[in-house]
Amino acid sequence: MAKRDYYEILGISKGASAAEIKKAYRKKAIEYHPDKNPDNKDAEAKFKEAAEAYEVLSDENKKARYDQYGHQAFENGGGFGGGGMNMDDIFSQFGDIFGGGGFGGGFSGFGGGGGQRRVKGSNLRIRVKLTLEEIANGVEKKIKVKRKVQAPGTTYKTCSTCNGSGQVTRIANTILGRMQTSAPCNVCGGAGQTIDKKPSDADAQGLKISEETVSIKIPAGVVDGMQLKVSGKGNEAPGNGIPGDIIVVIEEEAHEKLQREGDNLHYDLYVSYPDAVLGTSQEIDTVTGKVRIKIEAGVQSGKILRLRGKGIPSINGYGRGDLLVHVNVWTPKTLSKQQREFFEAMQNDEHFMPKPDNTDKSFFEKVKDMFS
Repeated sequence: MAKRDYYEILGISKGASAAEIKKAYRKKAIEYHPDKNPDNKDAEAKFKEAAEAYEVLSDENKKARYDQYGHQAFENGGGFGGGGMNMDDIFSQFGDIFGGGGFGGGFSGFGGGGGQRRVKGSNLRIRVKLTLEEIANGVEKKIKVKRKVQAPGTTYKTCSTCNGSGQVTRIANTILGRMQTSAPCNVCGGAGQTIDKKPSDADAQGLKISEETVSIKIPAGVVDGMQLKVSGKGNEAPGNGIPGDIIVVIEEEAHEKLQREGDNLHYDLYVSYPDAVLGTSQEIDTVTGKVRIKIEAGVQSGKILRLRGKGIPSINGYGRGDLLVHVNVWTPKTLSKQQREFFEAMQNDEHFMPKPDNTDKSFFEKVKDMFS
């Protein structure tokens, strides 16, 4: 089933401000919150759907990628990992958006009120270099990462300051009456637990460094600078916390013969003067292997041959780009005496005189065709 548009989910326009996005999400979250809709699977699904939309649209970088590439910008490790989020993920990231209204700054069982707060571990950020061939076909990379994990033998106990809630509530008398505010506990950092026992090689939070191999599925069509997310593979959090994520930044390696422009590729093909006059065929590189193309007799330098569907797949799934082959006729710089005499004799020959017609497009027409 296709995902709904994020703007449609929150009921806002594409030009909505950050404040409008936050307000719209808060309204949807309160409407579909599980406390208001107990045992209502449809409401729970809409609650998660709204959280996923807000997670993307509230982040300027993610919003820009979504506006350009749609949902596919976050597939195979992006966004909430294709809908695999849970309530702890939502409230660990967005619980503060409800503070001060509606539910008294927290919700039972999730990030406030009568439940224990689950802290999320920190994210890891890595760069992955990809060739054009890997970008064109999609690839699965196995990357070694060093991440913090809970050390074996570490035990935790309930924080005595917040009694395991992870939050400290303060009540102040103001001219408007008694005001209640909540903040993460400064003793346990909001985890609701403190270290009871830990091995000597663990840090102050009971964590240690572990090297692991993580598999990252990268979809075809990604672009340089795009960020993907591998959920739950970042640093772990103390106690019953939620692991952070791995943020994967794409780096595109330069190709020896191909140049990328969006989903299209460009290739400079050099042909000799005799081949341009008589015609020939040549093998050229593409991202899916070599192909042989025919060069018609009398080809003009600057002609562009379009190989449809031989470019990069669209990240949105809208087909593939093209490979544009730019023909360059190579003019010899040195000639033998016999060759020079031949061309001197041909200087006034009508067959060698330029005779452009309607089929010979100007440079600007060729550029226009490239982008059409």
